[in-house]
Amino acid sequence: MTTTPTAKATAEAPDERLVHRSLVRSAMSRPELGAVVGAVAVFIFFSVIADSFLETASLSTVLYASSTIGIMAVPVALLMIGGEFDLSTGVMVTSSALVSSMFSYQMTANVWVGIGVSLLVTLAIGCFNGLMLTRTKLPSFIITLGTFLMLTGLNLGLTKQISGTVSTKSISDMEGFPAAQKVFASQLTLFDVEFQVTILWWLGLVAVATWILLRTRAGNWIFAVGGGSDAARAVGVPVARTKIGLYMGVALAAWISGQHLLFNYDVVQSGEGVGNELIYIAAAVIGGCLLTGGYGSAVGAAVGAFIFGMTSKGIVYAQWDPDWFKFFLGAMLLLATLLNAWIRKRAEAS
Repeated sequence: MTTTPTAKATAEAPDERLVHRSLVRSAMSRPELGAVVGAVAVFIFFSVIADSFLETASLSTVLYASSTIGIMAVPVALLMIGGEFDLSTGVMVTSSALVSSMFSYQMTANVWVGIGVSLLVTLAIGCFNGLMLTRTKLPSFIITLGTFLMLTGLNLGLTKQISGTVSTKSISDMEGFPAAQKVFASQLTLFDVEFQVTILWWLGLVAVATWILLRTRAGNWIFAVGGGSDAARAVGVPVARTKIGLYMGVALAAWISGQHLLFNYDVVQSGEGVGNELIYIAAAVIGGCLLTGGYGSAVGAAVGAFIFGMTSKGIVYAQWDPDWFKFFLGAMLLLATLLNAWIRKRAEAS
């Protein structure tokens, strides 16, 4: 039997319905899909409810609020993909800022010296968390809760002992302050709208984290460790080194956030940061990270932070009572988690 050219071409051509289903299945399997759907819904909601929400200045404020959360949510997401938590992130940001400020002021040094010392101290805290986790085999919840309490006490106790108050002294007149402020807390003008430089830091971290997860061997290690440490170790994954690296990545982001806190406001209150660790974790969970590890994305965490930014500022633009803010965040966390679980089950079933 002879096959006609038309019949042959038809037989070789892929079924468009199968291609379509494949694309849909691929989209459904992305960890950040639920967060993207939620972000679109929140954006539409506040666009309708609050007239000023769509103004360029308002969107700039929303992006700034999102970036201050997103800078920390992205490395926290990588840590959660690796199967661990860090409850010390909120106060670690404050610790980083306090070290920069007090070292520069007390030593009468160029502020860049204080910034460098702060980087070393903050990375050491992250390394401490990772080493304690891998050496003691205790749950990360316990270890980082202990670090959280220790840093909270150190922040307040050392600040009062050195400065005599609960806040640091002003360093705005010190050498290097203007240059450091440009790096960590400057404003960029685009189309006559001012944007905080933290937005660039945020987008940069998202790009680097996504590249690490999807394009490097370290990314494979992170997913493997989160899926099961024993199985990962059995196939040659350096589990301890991977987890220590993840904690130091969180510390690096805390250092960036801390320097912004210092150079944006000049002085730092020693009690700041308590409770922010839960917001970072919630943003990562809303972005599709599983509490059990092995699943999630940096993009999803960034979208989760964007949802937080839109909600925190959208409530203000809608002239609602800000006391309801935490209620809406909790509701969004539950809804996003349920949506993510439903999407993942549908993707696995298909």
